[in-house]
This record gives sequence, C-alpha cells and structure tokens, in this order.
Amino acid sequence: MVYRGVAKVIQPETFQTHDFASWSDLAARRDEPVIRTVRFDLRVPEVILLLRNDRMPVRSVPFSRRNLYRRDGYCCQYCGRKQPTSELSIDHVVPRSRGGKTTWENCVLACIPCNVTKGHRTLEASGMYLVTKPRKPDWSPCLTVTVQRRRASWEKFVSEQYWNVALDEEE
Repeated sequence: MVYRGVAKVIQPETFQTHDFASWSDLAARRDEPVIRTVRFDLRVPEVILLLRNDRMPVRSVPFSRRNLYRRDGYCCQYCGRKQPTSELSIDHVVPRSRGGKTTWENCVLACIPCNVTKGHRTLEASGMYLVTKPRKPDWSPCLTVTVQRRRASWEKFVSEQYWNVALDEEE
C-alpha cells in the first residue's frame, strides 16, 4: 500500500510521515524486524496512514479448516468435548451423499467416535444433536490482533482504554 502510494508510514517516535522512497532510505536498527530484498533491508512499518479509502473492508471470513476449528473452539459439536486437532474431523450435518453442501452452515467439527456413530445419516436418523447450530462467523480474522502482538507504539494512536469504555445503550 505504501509502495502504491495509497498509504504513508508514520514514524511513531516523531510522528513524521514517509512515502516509500523516504521510508526505504531509513536504515534499519538492529533490534527491529526488516523485510529483506535483493538490494536492501526495509524496516517493517508499525503504523501506516491510509491516504484514501473507497469503501469499508469486506468482513467476510474465509471458509477454511483453520477458521472452522476456530469457530467451533476445537470442540466436537456432538458431544461437546474439546479435542486435539488430530482427534477431530469435519462432518457434514446433512451428508454430502444426501445433497449436503460444504458450507459454514452445514459443516461442524466432530470427534472420531461421534463422526463414526453419525456416519452418513442425518441428525434425526442418527438420534444425535448439535451442541451449537453452525453458522457463518461474523468476526474478521484480519482485524484480530492478540494482546501479545500489539505494539507499544500503537498506544499513541488508539489507546487500549478506547476499546474498554462502556457505551450507553439507546432506548
């Protein structure tokens, strides 16, 4: 984004902004991460400033094995037990052999014993129940940053307390 000119890098210590050329001229310090190219090392920006924005980013969660495990909390959706990934498989609530699709709403995690018990049958035919009805998640993996990965320099721009302030509900 900085290279294409749609964003600038903000140097957190001085609040000075840089385009790609001026940012690439700054020498990297020993203790900071860099992007290595054939010709030079480029400092990894901590804060960038968007110069223009034509729309809100799409908040669609990609349908992937990792995100399905995350949605279901690494728990079997039939017995509710938390399992290691090696003991979990993806089960189609409506089996593919009966027209079930591979979608957020039709796939759940199942431990191997529960998956074998259910087999290719429907929930009704197997007599099994879901702990949680499967649905497409509404969180964004792009915007989730764990506390350990947050940089101290970000506090100058958006304080942690900003996110913890209680909002008044409108009636």
